[in-house]
Amino acid sequence: MPLPEYNQLVNEARKEIKEIDPAELKRIQKSGESFTLLDVREPDEVTQGAIAGSVPLPRGVLEHKIDTVTTDKDAPIVCYCGGGGRSALAAQSLKRMGFKNVMSLAGGYKGWKGSSG
Repeated sequence: MPLPEYNQLVNEARKEIKEIDPAELKRIQKSGESFTLLDVREPDEVTQGAIAGSVPLPRGVLEHKIDTVTTDKDAPIVCYCGGGGRSALAAQSLKRMGFKNVMSLAGGYKGWKGSSG
């Protein structure tokens, strides 16, 4: 069970970033728009399944390694994790680093799978 402080941090992050639902992510994917789908889960979580086309970059090294994925601060980035909390924090961090079009997948991978992802 997450600590109340973690939940507070996630709630604050959600006020600063844009969250999209699985249906919106599917719309973006089908549109052919260019974007980066960033999986910020840990490697052991990724082995359980991932959204097609996603790039694994664990939350713990995100700020240090984002330049290995993209340096385009204007390009759209959608972050996802297991349930939506870490990806909200990741999106907030990237936004603070100057990335302008960063989103978090509400519900994370679980939400995606639950929506017949």
